[in-house]
Amino acid sequence: MAHQKLFDEYFSLPIEAQQQVADFIAFLRQRYKIDRATQKPTQANLESEPFIGMWSNRQDLSDSSSWTRKVRKSEWGKSM
Repeated sequence: MAHQKLFDEYFSLPIEAQQQVADFIAFLRQRYKIDRATQKPTQANLESEPFIGMWSNRQDLSDSSSWTRKVRKSEWGKSM
């Protein structure tokens, strides 16, 4: 059954019947609940994400440890 037809059928019911449908859906969700602990986690393909490599052309970040020390020294030194 198409989604729109299903919605139309649902909204054509009286309020009490709509509540029964909602209760039945909750019952089915509980009955067929998938145990997340037994699900095998999926590994994301991070290489295709747009944020990977977004700073690859930043020369000041080639040594991230040095960059972090320099920023901390300049920012934290202001309050001292």
